[in-house]
Amino acid sequence: MRAIRVASAALLSTVALMSAAPLALAGDGNNNITSFGFSVTPATITPGGTVTLTSDGCEVPSVTVTSGVFDTVTLTEGRPGTATVDVDAKAGAQYEITFDCKGERGTTPLTIAQGGDTGTHTGAHKGVKAGYGTTAASGTDTDGLGTTEVVTGVLLIAGALGAAVVLTRRRAGGRA
Repeated sequence: MRAIRVASAALLSTVALMSAAPLALAGDGNNNITSFGFSVTPATITPGGTVTLTSDGCEVPSVTVTSGVFDTVTLTEGRPGTATVDVDAKAGAQYEITFDCKGERGTTPLTIAQGGDTGTHTGAHKGVKAGYGTTAASGTDTDGLGTTEVVTGVLLIAGALGAAVVLTRRRAGGRA
């Protein structure tokens, strides 16, 4: 009987901890969780270079993109746009790019390159950045666990603890 109480307490503690984890992650200062995706390519550019701005999943026909390093750009009906970085942008600095979809805002950094890196790539391409694929789909770069991973983990732990409780009850009842 004691094993059942211990297993139940462990199960409740685990569920409480895993339920609170997304809330703790949400309060970590990362305000880039939006209902729409967005990106700036390349992420590093020299002063005077051109960046491509994309947004998807915004329900209104236009997204406004602002920054202190280029003029305001309006992306219409999901089509990408371009912006020319100011020639007097400070090399080595990072500028915040803000995407606004009907008042909902997401930000991403744009780094100004030092010297010879123009941000344009010609010739051989490097390999892709592999992973779960979530950053490309959402337009944000997040580290850590997403909702799917947390829920899957909770379900696996709950299933394992539930199976342990059932087996413990069978053994205690003499039906091994």
